[in-house]
Amino acid sequence: MTKMSTRYLGELRTEATHLHSGEKIITDAPLDNQGKAEYFSPTDLFATSLGCCMLTIIGISARANNFSIEGTRIETEKIMGTDPRRVVEIVIDFYLPANNYSDREKRLIESSARTCPVANSIHPDIKKSITFHY
Repeated sequence: MTKMSTRYLGELRTEATHLHSGEKIITDAPLDNQGKAEYFSPTDLFATSLGCCMLTIIGISARANNFSIEGTRIETEKIMGTDPRRVVEIVIDFYLPANNYSDREKRLIESSARTCPVANSIHPDIKKSITFHY
């Protein structure tokens, strides 16, 4: 089981430590919620974790099926709602390298992305708008 430790640093900033590796992440509140926005906000990390998870699971599928997604990049947009303040939509655009993916590989890529653990953990009220650019 993975464990993390998080400390409040003051000024609406936190520092989370991944206890196994010692790696750290600092967060700030966003500008529109009294923060400095010098680092990712917690909701930025929430949206970003979806894309990171999708890429990881696609990478596992690609490795298992002997094709490459190296060089793939994504752009993520987080859309906030009010009353209550929360993420209402995550927009992710995948930009895959020009590898002439077969129809089967495209199906594997897209189904892997949509069934990653983070995607499966997000409440169904949060819209996930995913586009693949081949």
